[in-house]
Amino acid sequence: MKTSNPFKFQQAIARFDELNALDPVTEMYEEKILPKELIYGQRMSKMLNRFTPDASEELQLAVRCQHIQRWQIPRASYPMTKTGYHQWRNQLKNFHADIAQSVLKDVGYDDILVSRVCSLVRKDPVQDDDDDEAKTLEDVVVLVFLESYLGEFVASHADYEIAKFQDILVKSLRKMSKEGRSSITKLIFLPDELELVLRSALAKV
Repeated sequence: MKTSNPFKFQQAIARFDELNALDPVTEMYEEKILPKELIYGQRMSKMLNRFTPDASEELQLAVRCQHIQRWQIPRASYPMTKTGYHQWRNQLKNFHADIAQSVLKDVGYDDILVSRVCSLVRKDPVQDDDDDEAKTLEDVVVLVFLESYLGEFVASHADYEIAKFQDILVKSLRKMSKEGRSSITKLIFLPDELELVLRSALAKV
C-alpha cells in the first residue's frame, strides 16, 4: 500500500494504536493478551490489505481508527432500545472522527485528507454511488466481524434461534457491496456450523 509520506503515516498509525492500547478490556490475539480495540484496529488493517491491497492512504487511516477508544462511550450509557442504540452509534461515529481529526492534524496532515478520513469514519451519507472507498470500508467492517467476532456473538446469544441469527447476518450482508459479498468465501474460513448459517444468509441477500 502506498502513502504520500510513510513517516507521517506510521506516526498516525502508532498514535491510533497508542490510544487503543489504553482499552482496559483484553483478549487473546496471536498468543498474546492485548487490549481489545488495539486488536480490532489491527484486524481491520490486515483485512483491508487482503481485500484491497491498493487502498488509498485515507482509507487505510480510516480503517485503523474505526473503533478508536470505543470503550469510552459504553452501550449502557444509552437506553437499551432501538432508538437508544442508534443514538449511541451516532455519538460514537462523531467521537471516533473527532479523535482521528486531532491525531491527523497533530502529525501534520492537510485539511483535505483529514476531512476525507473523518467523513469515512463518520460514515457520512454517500452522495455519490461511485464512492468505492465508503463501500470498501463497510465491506471490511463486515468481513472482520464474520471472521473474528461471529463465533463470539453466537456463543453469547445462545438463546437466539437460527432464524434470528440468519436475519442479523442478512442485514449485515446487505450493507456490503456485491464484490464484498463474493469475497467472503475466498477470504474467510469458518467452523462448519457457522459456515452453514452464513451460506444460508447469503442465499437470502
